[in-house]
Order: sequence, then structure tokens, then C-alpha cells
Amino acid sequence: MPRPSLSIGIEEEYQTIDPQTRDLRSHIAAEILPKAKLALHESVKAEMHQSVIEVGTRVCKNVQEARENIQALRREMITLASQNGMLLAAGSTHPFSDWKLQEIYPDERYRRVVEDMQLIARANLVFGLHVHVGIEDRNTAIHIMNSMRYFLPHILALSSNSPFWMGMNTGFKSYRVKVFERFPRTGIPDTFANWSEYENFVDLLVRTNCIDNGKKIWWDIRPHPFFNTLEVRVCDIPMRLDETMAIAALIQATVAMLYKLHASNKSYRIYGRALISENKFRASRYGLDGKLIDFGKEEEVPLRQLILEYLDLIDDVVDELGSREEINYIHEMLKMGTGADRQLQVYKETGDLEAVVDYMVKETRVGVF
Repeated sequence: MPRPSLSIGIEEEYQTIDPQTRDLRSHIAAEILPKAKLALHESVKAEMHQSVIEVGTRVCKNVQEARENIQALRREMITLASQNGMLLAAGSTHPFSDWKLQEIYPDERYRRVVEDMQLIARANLVFGLHVHVGIEDRNTAIHIMNSMRYFLPHILALSSNSPFWMGMNTGFKSYRVKVFERFPRTGIPDTFANWSEYENFVDLLVRTNCIDNGKKIWWDIRPHPFFNTLEVRVCDIPMRLDETMAIAALIQATVAMLYKLHASNKSYRIYGRALISENKFRASRYGLDGKLIDFGKEEEVPLRQLILEYLDLIDDVVDELGSREEINYIHEMLKMGTGADRQLQVYKETGDLEAVVDYMVKETRVGVF
């Protein structure tokens, strides 16, 4: 069984903001995208809503290369937005924008999604962070996916950055999760015995016209249908570059740790989708301030304590991956709070959602220039 490359790819989705109104601006197709394509080629693309722009790194051999790549992409997009009279913000929901006023990108693929999903597609105005880790053997990817599902609520809580929706404090630290789960084929996946069983599942959905290919399986973690990667999709997009890199490094280290177990014919404890979903709800509702269930002990444990235990669990792979600095930043995140915590603090101090947008724009630039 070949050792996986553990290469990294990162995709971030940004909000394009009008500097006068602080609302989302639905003019990306005409104003930014053609220029971004000239500069960044395939590293940038439109998303379904015209106020969303997505960038993706190349395949990176380690965390340092991924940092350089995503930093350059953020810098380029912030600069392009500025040159075109716009601002860029990293957050998984806009604090007050109304999805009903946002335009859909004129593309056949998105037209079909809207035709199929109707209102839930139009209302899906959310922004995410996706992290790919290279696992070339597909059976290995399935086994690691089965085990890694347990850690998705922990990772979600760290990334949580969407407390507001259409001008309201939702009471959730990641409301993006609640918006996106209206789609079919989302959330925590079931377990699969092997790649063949997974392929049979996808083939059945294709044959019965549920989907046209595996990209329309939008689970929180999935084997990518076209790349030899395991793709973690549970995260909100954090505001700061350092937060993105800490989460990407954590995901890579988790895969490396689980591969070591797998190579020794061991596996991490496998729990059912329903139990993990209980923890995911808690993570989206309370972020780092909540408690998750330790299913082994059958008791609630404060999430911050669980994050420290999680860091101990992956510690012996971090130095060989060369990601100690990025992983150490998680301690800083525990101190300063998630993006959701900081957005809520700004709103508490100002009572002004436009001030929250200004803060998001400012934080998106930290560590980029």
C-alpha cells in the first residue's frame, strides 16, 4: 500500500462588498472575473451567486507552499477588488445582505442547479473553505474518511464565522451549516466498507438521475470525484489567512495520524452518522464555547478541552509534516476566539452591522500584505 502524498489544496470563497453600502455586490461577472482570469487563470472561478468569488491553490507539497499560494491569491483578489471599486471579505455569511436581491451567475451548470433546487439554491448565499489532502489509493481514502468524520465537529467549531443572517443574530456560531444542509447529500456521510461500495453508491445515484456526477455529493467530507484527494468541506471560511492555514494544517495532520493507524491495521473509533451529527449541531450552535459528547466516556466535555486533546493526538506527525508553526496558531485561536466570536463582539460594542462588515474586510487583509 503506497504512502499517500498528503499534498494540500485550499479553496476559499470570498464576499465582494460595495464600499458605500457594505452590502454584497452582484457584479463580479462583468467587473472582476475577466481580469482575475487573466491574472490567475484557473486559480479563480465564479460561484453560483455573482457576489461570490472562489480561488483555489495548485497542488501544494506542504503547508508552507500552500500558505504562499493562498496568500498570493488573497492579495491578488483584494487588489483587483480595490481597483474595481469593491472590497473583499472572508466570512461564511454576510451580516445583513438579502439573498433575494443577489444575482445568479449566468452559467448552464448553475442554471440547472437552480432549476433542480429552486428556492433553496437561490437562498444558499454562503461562503466556505475546502481543504484537499492527497491520498492516491482510493480504498485508503475511504477508510480514512470513515475515521475522520468524528473530528469534523471539532474542525467546524474552530472555523465558525457566520453568526448573522439577513440582519439577525442567529444565535449560531456557524449559521452557514444550517443554510447549506437544506441541500440534499450534505452533512456527515455514512461509512463505506471500501472504494467499490462507494462507487456503487455513486453509480446508483447517477443511473437513477439523482446526480450527473460525484461532484453533486456535497458531504462535509468526500473523496473528490476527479482528484485523488480527500476533501474536507465542513469549514466556514475564517477571516484571517493564519486561521485558514492552521485549519488546513490540522486537517492534513489528522489525515497523516489516521493513515499511520491504518497502515498498522488499526483505526480510530468509528461512530454512526447520527451521533456525530449531534456533535456537529453543538459545534454550529456554540462554536468553541460549547461542549461536545465524548462517546467513549458517554459524557459532555468542553470543546476547548477537546481541542487540546486533539492537538495531543496529532502531535507526533506535526514535525514530520513541517507544520508546527501553523498548528501552534490554534492556541492563539483559542485565546482570541473564532471569527464568529469576534464578529459578535464588534456588534456588541457598536450595535452596527456595517461596522461588522468593516471589521471583516480589515481582518481579511491581516497577514496578506
